[in-house]
Amino acid sequence: MLKGALAAAVTPLREGGEALDEDAFAPYLAYLAGGGLDGILALGTTGEGILLREDERKRAAELFVAAAPDEFDVAVHCGAQTTAETVALGAHAAKNGADAVAVIGPPYYALDERALVLHFAAAAEACAPLPFYLYEFRARTGYSIPPDVITQLRDLSPNLAGLKVSNQPFEEVEPYLVEGLDVFVGAEDLVLAGLERGSAGTVSGLASVFPERVVALVRDRAGDVSELRRSLDRYPFQAAAKFVLGLRGVPVREDVRLPLRRLNDEEKRELDAWLESS
Repeated sequence: MLKGALAAAVTPLREGGEALDEDAFAPYLAYLAGGGLDGILALGTTGEGILLREDERKRAAELFVAAAPDEFDVAVHCGAQTTAETVALGAHAAKNGADAVAVIGPPYYALDERALVLHFAAAAEACAPLPFYLYEFRARTGYSIPPDVITQLRDLSPNLAGLKVSNQPFEEVEPYLVEGLDVFVGAEDLVLAGLERGSAGTVSGLASVFPERVVALVRDRAGDVSELRRSLDRYPFQAAAKFVLGLRGVPVREDVRLPLRRLNDEEKRELDAWLESS
């Protein structure tokens, strides 16, 4: 079961974002583990997973798992546009040593409760008995997972362990703080409120760059990371995260998968100056 402070990891890419940068996975995970994190969620929103081909996602999952130190959890996000691809990714993650699987609802179509139950139940079965987590992020899917869907899944999918909830404000997180399920809060501004209400921790995009700051937030209830997050959110987040990782000495290239874009020169100068002064 997942616990504590996890990073929503970036995915190292090269060749203008068109290929995995396989050599960067191990040093990147060493950096995150050295920052005190309990693990990662690979190939989620921060990790550009939805933009990668199925074969690339499977290979990246293998690289993340292989690079993970002992006692460092790797959850793999396997959400995709179709149930068939989601099932294939979940089964692959379970077979290849992942510690958990997370799945976001398919974007674009307005799916009713029955369709969502069937989709998530198939995904959970594909990775069973591995712990299975729903990924609730209305801003990305265009809808929220109805509470009745979660109730039905608890009966159908014994490996349903919890949720990652990236909604804002906190009122949009509260309905998912369900007794018996571990909830990981995605928005760093809401982590402390979540912990006070019994959440299990965070899966944080900011932790993909500043792991030590998020660890302090979760374990010591110390520090305010709001300004840090806002500073990166002024730019395309995945590109900014990778650029700052490079400035911090981590061998992750700036490359992102189109249609995401890299930072321009002025943005790089601004971020460099900000990092120097912070």
